Amino acid sequence: MMRRRFWLPITLGLSAYLVLPLPGLSAPLDERIDRQRAKVERKRQTEGVLTQTIAAQNEKIRGLQGEVRGLQRRQQRLQATLDEKRTELLDVRDRLERARRRLAELREELAVAEDALAARLVEAYKTDEPDVLTVVLNADGFGDLLERVEFLDRISDQDQRIVGRVRTAKARAQRQAEQLLTLERRAEDAAQTILARRNEIAAVRKRVVRRRTNLQEARDRRQATLARVRSSRRRAQEDLRALEAEQARVEAALRRAAQERTSASPPVPGNPPAAPIRRGSGRLIWPINGPLTSPFGPRWGRQHAGIDISAPEDTPIRAADSGRVVIAGWMGGYGNYTCIQHTGSLSTCYAHQSRLGTSQGASVRQGQVMGYVGNTGNSFGAHLHFEVRVNGSPVDPFGYL
Repeated sequence: MMRRRFWLPITLGLSAYLVLPLPGLSAPLDERIDRQRAKVERKRQTEGVLTQTIAAQNEKIRGLQGEVRGLQRRQQRLQATLDEKRTELLDVRDRLERARRRLAELREELAVAEDALAARLVEAYKTDEPDVLTVVLNADGFGDLLERVEFLDRISDQDQRIVGRVRTAKARAQRQAEQLLTLERRAEDAAQTILARRNEIAAVRKRVVRRRTNLQEARDRRQATLARVRSSRRRAQEDLRALEAEQARVEAALRRAAQERTSASPPVPGNPPAAPIRRGSGRLIWPINGPLTSPFGPRWGRQHAGIDISAPEDTPIRAADSGRVVIAGWMGGYGNYTCIQHTGSLSTCYAHQSRLGTSQGASVRQGQVMGYVGNTGNSFGAHLHFEVRVNGSPVDPFGYL
C-alpha cells in the first residue's frame, strides 16, 4: 500500500510531463527571433571581449619579444666579454707556466752553481791551495805575482758573479710568477663574475621566453575560441535572418489579407465534432477548451508572443472569428500553421497543428473547425499555440477573448 502511495505522485507527474507542452520548447516566432537576436548579441559581445583580450595579449607578446631580444643582445655582449677574459686568462696562464718553468730552471742552475762553488772551496781546502801570501812569496817576479793574484780574484769574482746572476734571475722569476699568479686570480675572478652575470641574464631570458610561450599558447587558444564563436555567430545570424524572413512572410501575408479581405465563405462540411464554443467577454471565442499552460508576455527574460493551451492530440480547433485564411501550411518552428485575417488589422494564428482543416484563401466562420491540435515544429507535447496579431504584431489574446 505504501509503495502504491509512493509511486502515484511520480506517475501523475510523468503523465503531466508527457501530456503538457514544455515551456520554451514551443516558442512562437517572435520569441524565437528575440532569443536568436539575444544569442547573436551575446556572441558578438563575446567576440569583442575575445578580440580585445587577444589584442592585449599580442601587445604583451610584442613587449616580451622586445625584452627577449634585449636580453639576448646583453647576453651576447657578455659572452663576447667573457670570451675575451677567458682568452686573457689563457694567455696569463701560459705566461705563468713559462715563468714557473724558467724559475725551476734557474733554481736548478743556482743549485748547480752553489754546488760547484762549494766543491771548489772544499777542493781548495783539501789540496791546501796557496793563499795570497803564499802566492806572493812564490811569485817569479812582480809580473808573475800580478798574474797569480788576478787569477785568484778572477776565479773568486767569476764564481760570485755566476751565483749572483742566478740568484737575481731567480728573484725576478719569483716576482714575475707572483705577479702572474695575481693576474691569473684577477682574470679568473673577472671571468667568473661575467659568467655569473651571463648565466643570470640567460635565466631571466629563459623565464621571459617561457612567459611569452605561455602567453602565445593562451592567445592561440583564445583565437581558436574566437574563430568558433565567429562561426557560431554567423550561423546564428543566418538562423536569425531565416526567422526574420519567416516573420516577414507572415506579416506580409496578413497585410495582403487585410487589403484583399472578402466576406466569409459558407461552412466547410465534413469536419469532426468540436467541443462546445467557449466565449469570454471579448470579440473572439476560445479556439479550444483546455488548461492554459503558458500566458502571453515576458517569460524567462523573453517575450512569449501568444498563449499555450493544452489539449489531446487531434482535438478540433475552432476559428476564433470569421475571416479569410491567409496562411495555411508548414512554417518552420511553428509546424503546421494557420493565420486567419478577421479585419483590416486583426488576425489570429494557430501553431503546432497535427493537420490542417482548411487551406490558404478559404473563408471560415467563427466557431468553424479549421485544424487539429498537434505536436509539430518546435514542440514537445500536444498543445495549441494561439496568437492574436494587430497589423501583424502579436498582442495579448486575453484582450480579445
